[in-house]
Amino acid sequence: MAIESLKNHYNTQVREDLMKRFNYSSTMAVPRLEKVVVNQGVGEAKDDSKVMDKAAKELGFIVLQKPIVTKSKKSVSNFKIRAGMPIGLKVTLRGVRMYTFLEKLIHIALPRIRDFRGINPSSFDGRGNYNLGIKEQLVFPEITYDMVEATRGFDVTIVTTANNDEEGRALLEGLGFPFRK
Repeated sequence: MAIESLKNHYNTQVREDLMKRFNYSSTMAVPRLEKVVVNQGVGEAKDDSKVMDKAAKELGFIVLQKPIVTKSKKSVSNFKIRAGMPIGLKVTLRGVRMYTFLEKLIHIALPRIRDFRGINPSSFDGRGNYNLGIKEQLVFPEITYDMVEATRGFDVTIVTTANNDEEGRALLEGLGFPFRK
């Protein structure tokens, strides 16, 4: 599939299938993708500020957008973190960038994961949103082994307009997400 074809696939096929399956009266009631949030914790940045820059560069290559640095809200003495210290990165994707990232995730990155048998079907939050953890950034083609000093994982949250998990799962299955059987 081409980059724009995931959106076209939703508009032409998935939306009609969902309307029939859940008996919606209007096409506006059919669940759709709202946004994708990519969140990466970079705890090592408390000791070395250059780690945050390298992690931001790698995450920027993957999502094609500059990440925002998240800072700690509270001081935690056990972790040697003070309030206001940079501890992570966050990117919110919408529109074309969201569909581009999801296309890469579904068709390139997930199949490159070693011993991949599908994504967990029970990672929904009760309101139709899905959470997925990627253990290392090397599964994306933009990141080469030579660029990486340390493997860092990140979390992907797919926010939908679905009312419940069943509708959200039907939407993601229609888009081609490989759920475990």
